[in-house]
Amino acid sequence: MQEAFWTHLEALVKSSELVIERPRGSCHPRHPRLVYPLDYGYLKGTSGSDGADIDVWRGSLPEGHLDAVVCTVDLEKRDAEVKLLLGCTRAEQQVICAFHCSAWSAALLVERRLPAATVAPDQASPYSLASQAEMTP
Repeated sequence: MQEAFWTHLEALVKSSELVIERPRGSCHPRHPRLVYPLDYGYLKGTSGSDGADIDVWRGSLPEGHLDAVVCTVDLEKRDAEVKLLLGCTRAEQQVICAFHCSAWSAALLVERRLPAATVAPDQASPYSLASQAEMTP
């Protein structure tokens, strides 16, 4: 059942144009001291929980596979969102989670795993959760 979640997300990614509106190293338009550590954009023609297009972080891996999602809660904006992570290394996933954590916001990483049929018997779940605290070295 969890694999259907990833398959459906992949279908959205493959059928949508990825628009990078904030390239790596650019500043947030309203918070200039906030610098984007990776490319950040959206899937054109989709709809996220905030009514805008689905947000996407694009990492350095050339394949650009859907690796994970990060679930965010922002008390200042009073919203919760799911952001897709494409082609992100484990270190980049940690950076993205840290980017979304502050006094008024928090993030939870949900990493994609292989389908259950290809996972070793000792790995019961095709996904895993990691909070910011678990990801801090």
